[in-house]
Amino acid sequence: MNLCRQRMAMRLMLALWFAALFSASSAFANSISGQASVVDGDTLGIQGIHIHLFGVDAPESSQLCRRSDEVQYQCGVQAAHQLEAFIANRAVTCSPVDQDGGGVTVATCSVNGTDLGDWLVRNGLAFDRPEVSEWRYHDAQLEAEHAARGIWNGLAVRPWRYRDCIAQHGKPADCSDEPSSHP
Repeated sequence: MNLCRQRMAMRLMLALWFAALFSASSAFANSISGQASVVDGDTLGIQGIHIHLFGVDAPESSQLCRRSDEVQYQCGVQAAHQLEAFIANRAVTCSPVDQDGGGVTVATCSVNGTDLGDWLVRNGLAFDRPEVSEWRYHDAQLEAEHAARGIWNGLAVRPWRYRDCIAQHGKPADCSDEPSSHP
């Protein structure tokens, strides 16, 4: 009798494990679509889900960049505003790729067939992260650089360096300038 209960318990545990495995993998198989809110230059919210755009990194909301005339501007805020204007209340469709350590879904997202990561990089509003994107947005970044669009029309610290500087108790204005000035 005890052996029978053990087998039933084992079958139940296996069934629960398979159900959890299936639901976790199906979350990445299903697309997410709907009205998007822009959280920052490379993060959206759709149906209560935070989505980080795959393979790109936009300047942080508090980050500043310098135009070619040396004037600082809020490049992170500009990226978010321009992304919001591009989306313009149209439906966004995202295909989940992964989930980061903080539980944020990482996905490629598009509006009317336009890849938002490509659009951001091509317009000089974000950097390609080739170690993640496998060079998916490399040509778009080269085009933006050659045309001096957005962050390429002056100086911009890479967002990952900016975040590292802030984590070391740097101030946004200092961390936004040349990497040699970081603490």
